[in-house]
Amino acid sequence: MTTVSSILGQFDHCADQACFPDLDNGYFYPVEVRMSLFADAERWAVVAELLGYGPRSGNLVDVVHRFGNCLTQGEPGDCAFLDRVENVAALDPEGEEVYGGGVPVVVRGRPLPVGAAPGTPLQDVFRSLVPEHRELLLADEAELRAGLPADLPPLLRLEEWNQPEDFWETAPSAHEPFRLLAEALAAADPARYRPTVAPNTHWSHWPEAGSL
Repeated sequence: MTTVSSILGQFDHCADQACFPDLDNGYFYPVEVRMSLFADAERWAVVAELLGYGPRSGNLVDVVHRFGNCLTQGEPGDCAFLDRVENVAALDPEGEEVYGGGVPVVVRGRPLPVGAAPGTPLQDVFRSLVPEHRELLLADEAELRAGLPADLPPLLRLEEWNQPEDFWETAPSAHEPFRLLAEALAAADPARYRPTVAPNTHWSHWPEAGSL
């Protein structure tokens, strides 16, 4: 039987092992987030996405973390790194992490027009794509369900949430939104998730991210 304590215990363990989405990562400029929850009477899973630009990886990457008691591959907290941009070198021909101008961003074979001026930091170029192309940048259904049982029903999808500034100081089990997520998963009832704190997962709330 799924229990709130077992879910929170897994969240806390993964956070303690630095296997939890980190919006304040100094090496990663956050662009967008999403969290998808799945559950039935006995099984549960969470897929948390952190889309961002990593200068060292040289791409816009959707980092997909998976948690749950029924994963069909990998361990809780494991993540997939999904490169999204197919022509980064053409966007930044001088290797200065800024947009060179005159070139679309190619994602999944689609050229996406860029309205930014030459010299715009790449993270700002990628952020400008989100309003119109968010679903293209985040995981599709096959990517989202990789590692999950095919018959596990969806429960809830969050486009934003409130995240502690530092999981070393505030464990998920000590943070209201994650406690409520655990309650919703354990009961397979999305109505249990009713947080009282405002979302803070928009990239503008994390000004130090990517600064290293």
